[in-house]
Amino acid sequence: MKVDLFDFNLPEELIAQTPLKDRTSSRLMVLDKETGAVRHDVFKHILEYLQPGDALVLNDTRVLPARLFGMKEETGAKLEVLLLKQLENDQWETLVKPAKRVKVGTEIIFGDGQLKAVCLEESDHGGRVFKFKYEGIFYEVLEQLGEMPLPPYIKEQLEDRDRYQTVYAKENGSAAAPTAGLHFTEELLEEIKARGIEILFITLHVGLGTFRPVNVDDIDHHEMHAEFYQMTKETAQTLNRIRESGHKIISVGTTSTRTLETIATAFNGRFEESSGWTDIFIFPGYEFKAIDGMITNFHLPKSTLIMLISALAGREHVLEAYKQAVEERYRFFSFGDAMFIK
Repeated sequence: MKVDLFDFNLPEELIAQTPLKDRTSSRLMVLDKETGAVRHDVFKHILEYLQPGDALVLNDTRVLPARLFGMKEETGAKLEVLLLKQLENDQWETLVKPAKRVKVGTEIIFGDGQLKAVCLEESDHGGRVFKFKYEGIFYEVLEQLGEMPLPPYIKEQLEDRDRYQTVYAKENGSAAAPTAGLHFTEELLEEIKARGIEILFITLHVGLGTFRPVNVDDIDHHEMHAEFYQMTKETAQTLNRIRESGHKIISVGTTSTRTLETIATAFNGRFEESSGWTDIFIFPGYEFKAIDGMITNFHLPKSTLIMLISALAGREHVLEAYKQAVEERYRFFSFGDAMFIK
């Protein structure tokens, strides 16, 4: 299947640059995956589309302030390092700009020397593995020195770094936010619970794949990068009970979807306590085993994310809905508006 089949015209000005003050005031497009019918609403009304007994599954990963600015110890040349994945013994997989300045053995200093790093490995597309040196607790040092790793499409400076976190973010480890969850407030989640809808959490730490475009002509040749996930025994048992009772499982975001589908695939349609690495790539032709519906943002042309939602709702339905979204001036990407596929 050709990547160009997932292209559409997206005016650059529709890529949201800043978050709305009220998280729930984003617009909401409701897409019927069977008929392609579209309804326009606002996110604070999401409760109208959920039923008691259903489950809403959210990704509780927490974004690290993972963008670091430092300089080469030898020359003072300035460098940007983006932390992607923790390995072992204070080693991290990273992206570096400009990568040509960093070879094995290169040492980098951050801040006034509170944090230092030495390059251990080189890989393609600016990838580097560093070993970090510091005193105290690494995450506390990172909070002092790091910045939020906003996607390259967002040019504006983020005034409040908490707006790039979900209100339920808990598990440190992501290089990017699970942005479909940015529309929820604690108050809205309490309303959803009070309506008899289960709120469940899984974890998937968003990594390298979020920052890399699809650079092949044919989908079959694209390789997803592995990301760490985990599901507790309690969540698994609740999801099995909901599925057996005939109620629906609604995932919040592509990351939650990929986690649920990974686990359901591994356990023949059931959910089990598990953790590991997933590189699942979902595109049209995939048969869903875990979810019945999905809340998501509006994604970029030819991205793996629009391919995933096209697998759920049909490519033609999705592209027609996106055409309407452009005409109606919906806001796209991380700080943009929401879609509920039901």
